[in-house]
Parts: sequence; C-alpha cells; structure tokens
Amino acid sequence: MFQIGAVPLPAPVFLAPMSGVTDAAFRTQAAYFDAPAVVTEMVAGSELARKSEEFVRRAAPHSGGGPFIVQLAGREPLWIRVGAELAAAAGADIIDINMGCPAKRVTGGQAGSALMREPGLARELIAAAVAASPKPVTVKMRLGWDEDRLNAPELARIAEGEGASMITVHGRTRNQFYDGQADWTKIRATVEAVSLPVIANGDILDTASARICLARSGAAGVMVGRGALGRPWRLAEIAAGLEGKAFSAPPRQERLASMIRQVFDSVELYGEGLGVRVVRKHIAAFYDAYCEDEGREADTGTRTGLCRLERAADLVEALEAALFEVRLAA
Repeated sequence: MFQIGAVPLPAPVFLAPMSGVTDAAFRTQAAYFDAPAVVTEMVAGSELARKSEEFVRRAAPHSGGGPFIVQLAGREPLWIRVGAELAAAAGADIIDINMGCPAKRVTGGQAGSALMREPGLARELIAAAVAASPKPVTVKMRLGWDEDRLNAPELARIAEGEGASMITVHGRTRNQFYDGQADWTKIRATVEAVSLPVIANGDILDTASARICLARSGAAGVMVGRGALGRPWRLAEIAAGLEGKAFSAPPRQERLASMIRQVFDSVELYGEGLGVRVVRKHIAAFYDAYCEDEGREADTGTRTGLCRLERAADLVEALEAALFEVRLAA
C-alpha cells in the first residue's frame, strides 16, 4: 500500500493531468478499470473562485473509486490558497500544484514551469496551499527550465520543507516541451535530495517502460500521460505488472462499452455540441488503440469520419460499425 499523507493508494501509478484530456468523463473510465489514482486538468484558483464554468468543469470529480486529486495552477499565493480551500471543500482528497506545464500560454503568465525560475515564489505558493488545505499537498515539476538550470532537487527540498507530501518530476526541461526522450536518470537527483516519495513522469507507455523508468530514476512510482490515451485500463495494467500480477486486457465489447459511456458522460458534462467535439480526441485515440490491439490497420478515412460527426447517437452507431466492421446503410 502506498500513501500520500494519510491518503492510501493501492499502487503508486497515476494518470497525469492533461489539459483538454483528463476531464471527469475520461477519469471516470480510468477509475472504472481500477486506475490507482487520476488527476484533474490543471485549474486556476482564481477561476475557481470566480466560478468560471470552464474551470469548474475541469475540476469536476469523477465517478468511481480512487482519490479525487485536483491540480491547481497560478502564481499568486492568495489564489492558490483560495483554490486549495475551494477544492478541499468540494471533496478533493489531494491538492497538486502545477510547476511543470511548459505551454507558452501558461509560462507566458509566469505560471507552470516558469515557477522553477522563481524558487522564492514557489515556496510561497506551496506554503499557501499547505496552510489552506487539511488535505495533502503535492507538487509536479520538470527537471528545470533548461539544461543549464536543472533545479528540480532544489525545488523539491523547498516543497518538502513547506510540508508537501509528494513530488512528481517530468524527465524533460521546460525548453524541451515534449521533444526528444524523457531522461529518467536525471530524476534520480531529486529522489536522492528528499525523503518524500518522488513519482517519475514522461514517456511511460506500458509496464516495460515503467520498469525501466523506475530502475533508472529510483522513483517510488510512475505517472502515465499519453500512454493511457485510448486505453483507460493502461494504469491498472501497469500497476498489476509492476507487482508481478497477471492482467487481462478487457474484451473488445467491454472496451467499446467504456468508450460509449465516455461519449455520453462527455455530453452530460458539456452539452451535446461541445461534448461531442471534446470527446473526438478520445475517439481517435481509442480507434487507433483498438486497431493496434486487434492486429488491424487503422483506416484514416474511418477515423476522420468518426471525428466529423456532430451527434452522440450517430457517433456511437458509427463507432460500433467501424469496430465490428459493419457497413452502415447509406
């Protein structure tokens, strides 16, 4: 059993927070397949306070098991404090602070991984969240801003000193964005710098890559991002594999049923028009993953056609036809 503060997890395998991806509909399916832990999209504390519809949806809890982990973003201690208070009041079990997002729209506002260049401010933000929340606070970061400033160990020590309960490190610098390969060996310096559990993130796609990552980094667990797209059961598969347990991928009918549930959950969350548009990226990833798992070649025209449909019922009908190779009537 793994613990973050007083919050127990069956295994230290996390679904990474991904903007526009890890909404409540997708997290619900990962939880359905027994993912040990999932994290919301990042949400600004100031927008939560304003009850911005978009940001309230981002922080919506998922259905099913596992802890409710809300990731906060921002650079003002006041709004991090308020965001932590609101998230805890809404039932969050863990508050995560984003100091790793490399997106220009985030770092341009001096948030996300830009905070790695301001350790003093980072300290204030962590302290504000810890003071405001009765729940454990964790911090996600990168190796550093660039190769000349690999200061994740320094920032992790600051986080530990201010009362954080866990650190996650993505094995790239901010300036790498998602290019090249994550360098898991460089995460080890952070593991050795603190007594907190450190989770490794970046390019972990399956059990084999998770094992290599843990061996190279010395981390206590892994966080999986793009490797779970189209396969929400991948978290449970990795957790089982790391424990030496057998895992059977769900049969194709169950995989399809999961995707259909996600479509309708997305419609419930956003409304039909937006819900169908939001779920398209998941449909495309699911279709590609399904074809790969079934030993079939994905058809570009089929994928494109699925992602052009506007109504949930039409999307579900076309998806069933595509997966089971049924020709729909013209």
